[in-house]
Amino acid sequence: MKQEPAAQNSPPASPPSSQPLSEDDDPQALWIFGYGSLVWRPDFAYSDSRVGFVRGYSRRFWQGDTFHRGSDKMPGRVVTLLEDREGCTWGVAYQVQGEQVSKALKYLNVREAVLGGYDTKEVTFYPQDTPDQPLKALAYVATPQNPGYLGPAPEEAIATQILACRGFSGHNLEYLLRLADFMQLCGPQAQDEHLAAIVDAVGTMLPCFCPTEQALALV
Repeated sequence: MKQEPAAQNSPPASPPSSQPLSEDDDPQALWIFGYGSLVWRPDFAYSDSRVGFVRGYSRRFWQGDTFHRGSDKMPGRVVTLLEDREGCTWGVAYQVQGEQVSKALKYLNVREAVLGGYDTKEVTFYPQDTPDQPLKALAYVATPQNPGYLGPAPEEAIATQILACRGFSGHNLEYLLRLADFMQLCGPQAQDEHLAAIVDAVGTMLPCFCPTEQALALV
């Protein structure tokens, strides 16, 4: 997976509506956009992967998690997408083809929908290396209508909750750190003020905290 910083400082303008989206006309192929744990742990077979972004959405730690990163008594905080005209969310798109399509969707239905409370939504994904060749992709989004939705809270409160929670997939802090690490790899043009504020809040609570691989080894 290529993760070199792109030359542009901001997302390119949206293509004209008449411009076809690359590689989307093959019914045997599907792109799946991940912006949370899928960026480092997809856990399904895929044919290709590309780092890039979607426009019109911001990432927020507003979804509760009682399985992967928390419990019924202490729900963790994981990310969802919030519609935002000025927003830009970086992540990874995975292409699945042939038999991979049904297997990936079956797996993700359990992981994201049944256990996570997410619905599916079609988004336009701009690859980092070729932003002028956007792709249609499937994204999993948690809406306020699902029972696990926690909604907004001060970044300090979110950080406190993250530090206290652990689920079957590991500590909630690991989730935060791995996502922050991914954003650093995307380069300086990849910004997420909400994520950065939560990381900073964790830093004030843990004076020796440093979001590095060494820190990841502790959770």
